[in-house]
Amino acid sequence: MSGSADRERVRRSARQIGLWTGIASAVVIAAGVGILIVVIVATSRPLGDDAGRLGPGLPGGRLGGGNPDHVVVDVDRVLPWVILLGVAGVAVLGLIAWFTARRAVAPLEVALRAQRDFVADASHELRTPLTALSSRVQILQRRVARGEPIDDALERLRHDTAAMDDILTELLLAAQADQGPAESAVADAAEAVRAAAELLQPVAEGSGVGIETSVAPGIAVAVPPVTLTRLCTALLDNAVQHAPPGSAVTIGAARGEGGHRFAELRVADRGPGVRAEDRERIFTRFARGPETGRKRGFGLGLALVRDVANRYGGSVGIESTSEAGTTFVLRLPLADR
Repeated sequence: MSGSADRERVRRSARQIGLWTGIASAVVIAAGVGILIVVIVATSRPLGDDAGRLGPGLPGGRLGGGNPDHVVVDVDRVLPWVILLGVAGVAVLGLIAWFTARRAVAPLEVALRAQRDFVADASHELRTPLTALSSRVQILQRRVARGEPIDDALERLRHDTAAMDDILTELLLAAQADQGPAESAVADAAEAVRAAAELLQPVAEGSGVGIETSVAPGIAVAVPPVTLTRLCTALLDNAVQHAPPGSAVTIGAARGEGGHRFAELRVADRGPGVRAEDRERIFTRFARGPETGRKRGFGLGLALVRDVANRYGGSVGIESTSEAGTTFVLRLPLADR
């Protein structure tokens, strides 16, 4: 959301809160005054009723008997009501002030939460490409030291840098509150899987894990290409992190069965599996599974996958898990071609 839109939202919220506070305060004051008037009327009596108690020098007929509009108000009976209404009015106005204060800071809370989420998401999304870049630089250094050709390594470095730029651009677009899914965007599943596997290859090699791909041809998904690559990368990175050395993780894509207009992307590892109580928790932010002895994760990858999948009308979940490994399935709508 732009700065002018943020300012207009704050001004609109301030106007609404000011109007609500004014109306609520007026109602409270009017109610208090009304109750006080009722009490005064109920406890008052005509002045003529006290003619016999006014003393010999004050003829009752002259003071009250001839003018029935004059009344006597018993202060001892009215004063407790005045005090009670005053205390009640202060308490009610305090509650109104507390409620309006909460409403007033709500836009700020939303903005701060969005800012924290963006920083966390951007940090996580860029972490894997940076790790891959670091691995490729190390490969490049070893080749230079051995006098081996480096052209392909330089090309992969350039490709990984471009991928980071694409990811950051999409994150900035997604950070805009009024930015919805691009309806016309179409991604090729095979290309996204290939790009994710290529990006994670040096990371997987560093962990002693292999990557195997299997994608049916001609699967077009109704999400932007960069987004689909991000989703595949996050699922594949999670699998590599939990796969034991010497094993392989697999990533594949196929059309959903039963005539459903969905593409299904599956990522499987040979890790220790996911406990039953963690099946949903791992899709929440900052939730982490058991330590694997490798670089510490921050529990954002699967949460981001679910957020993005839901945004585009898809879903993600655990299809199967056991001590022999875990398979995640990502379902996304097929594109109409």
